[in-house]
Amino acid sequence: MQHIDVYPKSEDRLKKYREKKLGDDPYFHEDVYVRDSDIGVYTELGRGTWLNESTFGDYSYAAGQDQITYADIGKYCSIASQVRINPGNHPMWRVTQHHMTYRRNQYGFGEDHPEVFEWRRSKRVTIGHDVWIGHGATIMPGVTIGIGAVVGSGAVVTKDVAPYAIVGGVPAKLIRMRFSDEIIAKLLDIAWWEWDRQTLEERFEHLYDMDAFLGLYG
Repeated sequence: MQHIDVYPKSEDRLKKYREKKLGDDPYFHEDVYVRDSDIGVYTELGRGTWLNESTFGDYSYAAGQDQITYADIGKYCSIASQVRINPGNHPMWRVTQHHMTYRRNQYGFGEDHPEVFEWRRSKRVTIGHDVWIGHGATIMPGVTIGIGAVVGSGAVVTKDVAPYAIVGGVPAKLIRMRFSDEIIAKLLDIAWWEWDRQTLEERFEHLYDMDAFLGLYG
């Protein structure tokens, strides 16, 4: 067995990662696939991420190997690696649920059948602003996750999640709320995620202290 301290290519990648600068153009790592999607400023899509027919808000990032389809992702979202948002359901009401019945061209059965694809598109996922989704979580079709919520690693979210709730498990259930109802109401009213860049820079240091923040803007 050979011990390797630092493999040169690993060092190069780490340096590139640490020195990267985000800006108006999205930052894409290797093997990123984007189709028919709108992506905001200061965003980052990690290696191997798929973004399909979705919106991806300002300052949000996906760490890598994520699959996001038919979804609207808010601003300032933190998506860990290997997250699946809106996995494709199969038509269980048919005699067979196999995708040969709608991806017909692949199997030589004629033109693709649009019904299933339109059905999937109608079940969009909505992720609010400042949401943190943990490693390997799955967000099922049609789910809405509220602003400021946290989804635990490995969770399977089948129902809507309230703003600032922490959920986990299979299926995901409420663990606790991040803050009191009073604080949540104030944060939702302030809506700091809608501040423009200049305002954000001017007030940036206040994001570290909840009491001071609410005292100034609540």
